[in-house]
Amino acid sequence: MRQNPLIIIALAALPSFGFSQSFEDLAQVDVMPGWRSDANTHMAAIKITLAPGWITYWRAPGDAGIPPEFSFSGSDTIQSITPHWPTPEVFGEDGARSIGYYNSVIVPLTVNLGASPQNIAIQGEILIGVCEEICIPVTLPFSAVLPVNGVRDAAISAAMGDQPMTQSAAKVGTVTCNIDPIADGLRMTTSIDVAATGASEHVVIEASDPRVWVSEARTQRVGEVLSATVDMIHPSGQPFAFDRSGVRITVLGTDQAIDIRGCSAG
Repeated sequence: MRQNPLIIIALAALPSFGFSQSFEDLAQVDVMPGWRSDANTHMAAIKITLAPGWITYWRAPGDAGIPPEFSFSGSDTIQSITPHWPTPEVFGEDGARSIGYYNSVIVPLTVNLGASPQNIAIQGEILIGVCEEICIPVTLPFSAVLPVNGVRDAAISAAMGDQPMTQSAAKVGTVTCNIDPIADGLRMTTSIDVAATGASEHVVIEASDPRVWVSEARTQRVGEVLSATVDMIHPSGQPFAFDRSGVRITVLGTDQAIDIRGCSAG
């Protein structure tokens, strides 16, 4: 599987960082306890605050980034937790692109519960990359109580509103994915029938299998059709069965972003 050389360099540089700053100086995480939206669902959030000038990464960080990883534990009442990542910024140029956030980000969490009238304890940790001139992986623990009588939080609501548009809201037409085998995986070209989303457009493609490495997309627009081509490498280093229904395509334009789920054969 191909390695990201920028991450390797960052990890190699870590011992020379000197720890003149502690991890708490670079990044901290706080739980925003939120409110019980119904008997089975609680809306909360994780707020990540960074040192001035530092960035952290979106769920698909690009070739130059470190993907965030959540680990949750706590009450047996919690059945699942779904994070909702706000629309990120694109940093750098083609060939060295990363995707994420400056200074801080609020990540809303949908916490699915068994019906319970009680306050719910939540705890866990998040692994993030924090970067300035070098990238450092940081694991930050968190814990809180999610109150049954919590008050709706405007900041969490605003972060939920700062999500990419759905494909129906963005009036996306046909989305196709053509697949070709390559020596160590697959090459996928997607064609999206959609109006321009800004002067600059980036396409991010995620496979349904998180083990699959996906290259930075090579994008092109011709009229109302935006196309993007990526290489996908499976840990086996061989061509593999590809699930078109599970692919996730995000268009990040300077004017708007779009979240597309699945595609059809071309």
